[in-house]
Amino acid sequence: MTDVALGRRMGQWALARLAVFDPALLAIVASLVLIGLVTLYSAGADFPWRFTDQLRNLAIAGAVMFIAASIPPPTLMKLAVPAYAVGVVLLLGVEFAGVTVKGATRWLDIGVARIQPSEIMKLALPMMLAWYFHKREGAVRTLDFALAALIVAVPVALIVKQPDLGTALLVLAAGAFVIFFAGLPWKWLAALAVAGLAALPVAWTLMHDYQRERILTLIDPMQDPLGKGFHTLQAMIAIGSGGPLGKGWMQGTQTHLEFIPERTSDFIFAVYSEEFGLVGNLVLIVLFFALVLRAFSIAGNAATLFGRLLAAAIAMIVFTYAFVNMGMVSGILPVVGVPLPFISYGGTALVTLGMACGMLMSIHRNRKLVQS
Repeated sequence: MTDVALGRRMGQWALARLAVFDPALLAIVASLVLIGLVTLYSAGADFPWRFTDQLRNLAIAGAVMFIAASIPPPTLMKLAVPAYAVGVVLLLGVEFAGVTVKGATRWLDIGVARIQPSEIMKLALPMMLAWYFHKREGAVRTLDFALAALIVAVPVALIVKQPDLGTALLVLAAGAFVIFFAGLPWKWLAALAVAGLAALPVAWTLMHDYQRERILTLIDPMQDPLGKGFHTLQAMIAIGSGGPLGKGWMQGTQTHLEFIPERTSDFIFAVYSEEFGLVGNLVLIVLFFALVLRAFSIAGNAATLFGRLLAAAIAMIVFTYAFVNMGMVSGILPVVGVPLPFISYGGTALVTLGMACGMLMSIHRNRKLVQS
C-alpha cells in the first residue's frame, strides 16, 4: 500500500470515528470547557496541580463521551437495569462499608480508587425510568407512576442517609423530570406540590443542624458574616465587584486575596463573574441555554420513547446543575455541593457530564430520519 493510500485510509478511519460526535453539541461543550480551563487557571493559581489534574479529567471525560456516543440507544437501554442495580448495590455498600470524610459517609473505597456511588445514580436513575416507561409505551397506568416513584425513592433515601441532601435533591429531580415527561397528569403535579408544602414543617424537624443553618444563612447571611455566611457574602461581593466587563483575567482581587472559599470547585462562578463581569456571565448563560435547547432538539427527534425521555432528562439535569450552582453562589439558593457543569474542578462530575453528552450524541446519531 502506498503512502497516499495509507494516508487516505487513515483519514477515512478518523472521519468515521469523529462521525459519532454531534458538531453543534460538541462546539457548545468545547466552549464551556475552554471557559472552565481559563477560569480554573486563574482560580487555582496557588495550586497549579489542579489545572493539570483537570486536563487529565477532561481527557478521561472525552474518552467516556466517545464511548457513550458509540453505543447505540438499544444497547444503552439494555444497560439501564444493570446500571441502576449496580448503583443501588454500591449505595448499600456505602451504608455498611463507606468512607467517612468531614462527618459524611459518601464514598466507597474499591482498592484502586475511591468512588462516590451517588454520582452514578444521576444517570442510572433516568436511564432506568426511561427504560421502564419505554416498555409500557401506550399503556401507562396510574400504578406505573407509583412504581416509578418507588424506583426513585430507593436511591434518594440511601443518599439522604449519607447525609448528602444536595445530591439527593439532584437525583430526585432527575427522576422527577423523566416521570413528568412520561405524561404525569397535571392534577397529580398540583397534588404533589400541595403535599410538599404541607410536609415542610416535618422536613424541617428531620434536617441535620448544618442543613437548617444553611437555610437560615440564605435568609440572612449577615447573622454570621465571618462563619456560616462567609461563603455567600464573599461570593456576592466578588460578583458585584466585577461590574459590566469584569476586572480582567487573573486580576480578581477577591480571588487572589483568597477571600472566596472553594474557588476552584463549587464557587468558581464567583471567580468568573469577578474577572469577566456581566458580559461574561451573559455569554455563559447563553452557552448553557444553547446546550439545553440542543438536548431538547435531540429529544424531539429521537427514534424511541427511551431516547426522548433520556435526552429530555439530560437537558433538565444540565439546567438544574447550572441554575442551582449560580443561584447558590449569587445568594438566592442555599449553599449545597453542586458543581458548575464543565467549569468547576472535579473528576467524577465531569466524567458524568461527558457520559451524558455522549448519550445525547448516540440518540442524535440514531434519530428519526423522516419526521412525522
